[in-house]
Amino acid sequence: MLQIIPETPAIHADAIETLFDATFGPGHFAKTAERLREYSRSLPEISRVAVLDGEVIGVCRVWPLRVGPARHRALFYGPVAVAPSHRGGRLGLTVTGEAIEAGTAAGWPAAILIGAPAYFGEIGFTVTPKHQLSFPGPQDPARVMVRDLASDASVLSGLVTAA
Repeated sequence: MLQIIPETPAIHADAIETLFDATFGPGHFAKTAERLREYSRSLPEISRVAVLDGEVIGVCRVWPLRVGPARHRALFYGPVAVAPSHRGGRLGLTVTGEAIEAGTAAGWPAAILIGAPAYFGEIGFTVTPKHQLSFPGPQDPARVMVRDLASDASVLSGLVTAA
């Protein structure tokens, strides 16, 4: 039976890292998004894992961010990964949607995600206007998306940094 549950680092961390390596390869550490994660800690109470028969087959990790000179609080969703044997369905959207619900319930105001607009648009993410958000490294602005959680995500503007 498939379960979507909060991450428990002591139980899931190794399996999640193995899933990230299988999904993204060793080059994923070079991405700009990793600059936001390397000096931060994920929020396991908001992150979600998909577990099938005791095996982690999907994950959406979530990280705290600050945005712009006003230092607005936001959550950074990703990486989102699904085991190769379970791709092609909607598991990535399901696990991300569950993490969105957890972030909303926890009172976070907004979500940021870097990904495919056609895919993540299905769960309410929209592409930000070009140059509204900047990152600590190069980033394709066509893949930068936001979503309201408890307030208006359109107020987010400026440099995105780790919390």
